[in-house]
Amino acid sequence: MSKKINVRSKWDRVRYAIIFEVLLILMSAPVIAYALERETTIVGALTVIVAIKALVINFIYNHFYDRWDVSRGRVPTERSKRGRIAHALGLELTLTATSMPLVMWWLDVGLLTALAMDAALMGFIVVYAYIYTWAYDRVFPVAQPAAEAEAGNFATA
Repeated sequence: MSKKINVRSKWDRVRYAIIFEVLLILMSAPVIAYALERETTIVGALTVIVAIKALVINFIYNHFYDRWDVSRGRVPTERSKRGRIAHALGLELTLTATSMPLVMWWLDVGLLTALAMDAALMGFIVVYAYIYTWAYDRVFPVAQPAAEAEAGNFATA
C-alpha cells in the first residue's frame, strides 16, 4: 500500500495498557474475591500478578494487531465493529491461555473450575475491552497524514 497510516507510539501503547489494567483491577478484584469467597488479599495479589502479565501481553498484542490492520490498509483507530470484536476476543483468548496455569496453581483449582470461573470474567472483559478501546480511540486519536495536511499541521508520528 502506498497510503501511509500512522499508528500509536510505544508510549501511547504503554498509557493504553496501564489505564486498561488499573481500571480493570479496580472494578474486578473486589467482585472476584466476593464471588469466590476468598480473602481479598489473596485474590488481590493474584489480580495484580495477572494484570502485570496482561500489561506485557496487551502491549505486544496491540502492536502486532495494529501492524496487521496497517498491512491490510486499515487505520487501527478506525476499526469497524467487526474488527473491534475480533480484537477484543483475540486479546481475551490470549490472556486466558496464558493465565490458566497460574490461576489453577494460585487458587488450587482444577482446569474445569478455572475455566468456569474465567468464562464469566472473560465475557465481562471482552465487553470492557471493546468499550475501553473505542473510548480510548476517541479520547486519544492518532492523526492521519490526510487529516494533518488538511489541518495545516505537517508533524510526523
